[in-house]
Amino acid sequence: MKKIINDPAAVVEEALRGMALAHPDLLAVQPDPAVVWRADAPVRGKVALVSGGGSGHEPMHGGFVGAGMLDAACPGAVFTSPTPDQVQAAVAKVDGGAGVLLIVKNYTGDVLNFETAAELIAMDDIEVRTVVIDDDVAVKDSLYTAGRRGVAGTVLLEKIVGAAAEQGADLDRCEALARKVVAGVRSLGLALTACTVPHVGQPSFDLADDEYELGIGIHGEPGRERRTMEPADVLVRRLIEPVVEDLPFASGDKVLLFTNSMGGTPLVELYLAHGIAEKLLAERGIVVERRLVGPYVTSLEMQGMSLTLLKLDDELTELWDAPVRTAALRWGM
Repeated sequence: MKKIINDPAAVVEEALRGMALAHPDLLAVQPDPAVVWRADAPVRGKVALVSGGGSGHEPMHGGFVGAGMLDAACPGAVFTSPTPDQVQAAVAKVDGGAGVLLIVKNYTGDVLNFETAAELIAMDDIEVRTVVIDDDVAVKDSLYTAGRRGVAGTVLLEKIVGAAAEQGADLDRCEALARKVVAGVRSLGLALTACTVPHVGQPSFDLADDEYELGIGIHGEPGRERRTMEPADVLVRRLIEPVVEDLPFASGDKVLLFTNSMGGTPLVELYLAHGIAEKLLAERGIVVERRLVGPYVTSLEMQGMSLTLLKLDDELTELWDAPVRTAALRWGM
């Protein structure tokens, strides 16, 4: 294992320290329990959005803390759910008196710990709601979930609901918007190589040089099938077709297309794949109204990519376009 680290057990703490130094105008960090929160929090009268999950998926979620997106993030150990007391500590940092929305990816540990946290937060007389996202069409159940996994669609949810909260939407509207996004977003990913978790020290799964895994989760969980390597045209088609057919998306639909690197795939390959995906969608009469391309929901250094489609209407498009200022996503301000 070759990584730029000191002690494998201290990776998250040292990374958070560096993140705070890199973005002092945007966010603040505490190491124990680990919490990242926007520098101007709490914002009085604003619904607070809090999310989190295991580290190793950077920039998600800490990179999306800031104006127009999340108020706080709870980074667990690498590929490990945050604890209830972490979530409770995050809420204490950002509660502005208008309620709190917890955004949770559908992994069993995350769901259980956020549910426990919600009970603790409610005991503090803070109104709290929870929305679980499950956009991965790869498998109905997985090693770590009951039902579909929550993956890259989480970024789109956090941006859209974050914009609404920033504009003054109340907790009911923020929750309704989040459920609307969950209903209209689908994703699928593939891996060309495995990643190595620092405290494990070896690849998380075996994959031959001429193979790829279709339908992996963001921790490298097994997906639909393992196949012999194929050209990009075929790889993208194998990703986009199940996504389109699942909702289903239909001719005339307007969508946001999100092409995401799993961490080890360079932009030159990602843009190549994005171009193919747009062409395939155009052949189906699906209109790509908005785009996002880059490494936003990663799995350490894993090579691979995912494609996400979100069905857009005027309301969601306006909120997507609204200003955002975070470490990883910013426009309009």
